[in-house]
Amino acid sequence: MNKVMSTPARQIVDKMLEAFGSKNVDEVVKTFSDDALLIYHGTQIMPAAKFSGKEGARMFFEFNINALEVVFFNANQFVEEGNTVIILGNEHFISKEDSTHLKNSWVQVYTITDGLISKMEEFATSAQPDHYGGNAGGK
Repeated sequence: MNKVMSTPARQIVDKMLEAFGSKNVDEVVKTFSDDALLIYHGTQIMPAAKFSGKEGARMFFEFNINALEVVFFNANQFVEEGNTVIILGNEHFISKEDSTHLKNSWVQVYTITDGLISKMEEFATSAQPDHYGGNAGGK
């Protein structure tokens, strides 16, 4: 992560990602505002969910850290504009409950207000590109 050129909004998101990577839920939660809104739009495997406030952030990240083994979590590309940080990434988790593999590609959109994450919205898919139908152009 290139912190030298980071915007203030990106610095907050980087701090959250670093805490998530080290499985430190308390430090993750500190990056969210008291009235934060987290929306996970769901995938073909994982259901959609919405969480509110610091406790909602705690629930979301505790599930990800405690119920799933991280094979990889890649934040591949960042787009920054004003108080918004967009990340394009992919992940591979294994359920600690039943050993199901969860592979997703995702876009996460973070809104920063007064130095904290006030909204996180994730759009993800578990469909793998090699299973996509062909020729959407109709030829």
